[in-house]
Amino acid sequence: MKYIIVLGDGMADEPIESLGGKTPLEYATTPTFDSLSKKSELGMVHTIPEGMKPGSDTANLSVLGYDPEKYYSGRSPLEALSIGVPMKDTDIALRCNIVTISEDDVPFEEKTIIDHSSGEISTEECDVLLKAVRKELESEIYKFYTGTSYRHCLIWDNGEVVELTPPHDVLTQVIGPHLPEDEALRNMMKRSYDILVNHPINIERKKQGKNPANCCWFWGAGTKPRLSSFEEKTGKKGMMISAVDLLKGIAVGAGMGVAEVEGANGGLHTNYEGKTQAALDALLNEGYDFAYIHLEAPDEMGHQGSVERKVQAIEYLDSRVVKPLTETLDEKGVDYRLMVLPDHPTPIRVRTHTSDSVPYMLYDSTSELDETWNYNEKESRASKNYVAKGHTLIDRLFMKM
Repeated sequence: MKYIIVLGDGMADEPIESLGGKTPLEYATTPTFDSLSKKSELGMVHTIPEGMKPGSDTANLSVLGYDPEKYYSGRSPLEALSIGVPMKDTDIALRCNIVTISEDDVPFEEKTIIDHSSGEISTEECDVLLKAVRKELESEIYKFYTGTSYRHCLIWDNGEVVELTPPHDVLTQVIGPHLPEDEALRNMMKRSYDILVNHPINIERKKQGKNPANCCWFWGAGTKPRLSSFEEKTGKKGMMISAVDLLKGIAVGAGMGVAEVEGANGGLHTNYEGKTQAALDALLNEGYDFAYIHLEAPDEMGHQGSVERKVQAIEYLDSRVVKPLTETLDEKGVDYRLMVLPDHPTPIRVRTHTSDSVPYMLYDSTSELDETWNYNEKESRASKNYVAKGHTLIDRLFMKM
């Protein structure tokens, strides 16, 4: 028996008027989901513990079976593991997004945050920009490390876990009230704008009608993580397939394998086929029992507030990941159990994460279930199956229905 989780980051949503009162998942054309759901357990799961912020960090730890209340030490430290940052116990890691803020002629604090991802900028462009920042701002206390796309890392020697605001939570807002209280961090953000605003890469991006990557934004502070071994905990040898450093970092910390997929970028036009093939290779050729396929695109489209592109991301997940994955396993005669779910909602209405429960679908290729439902929030809720503690959901994947 092989085991797979396909995680559509931020895929869950609320009913949207322009979709006829349906959610993007309910509205999307998903024939593979609809076929599998007839032989699946549907239900709702609460992935965010009470009192914790609804982030992909806490939520994906839950889905992988790690209780965030026990294992969570901050988002950026998990990403630092993926990048290969040598963290000391006294280090604090912070996420360093390179974002787009307005370039109007007003004081820095009165500028507006426009785009948390700088138009999903490439890693190659952002690496050049971060080098310019590093040249001016790096010191013995603060070290910058390149991650993926707009997502990078700052290590603060003997720092503090300070309260910082995620940029995707305050899109379109004036940045002043959301800047760090710590003077050094706030000044570095301000100086990064001066360094980047007229950088040749950003001048060229603006000529092309793209959002400039013109400011560093710090958030997600935390200490060095300590995760237990996934294989020792579950008895399953696991492989992570994701473009996102956070997920790769969780995998590194848990002793899982990490697949490197060319063209996987965390955006709408990621290499879906390459991710699917990496999972099949791990399960069929490399001795892995479990594959975790993480797709970031629905979350990014939710942050962008794009209904059409969020629907498209869900349809790609159905047709370019789940369809070829299940067809190949069926053709090979492999028994498998597949779980499809989001980690958290990213509703178009608010363009950020919420703590609401999310729908899951658990399919067993040997199942004799004969249901009539389709996989979406409405019908998953109607099933009356509910998992209150998200980190226990994986137990359902690894046991017979």
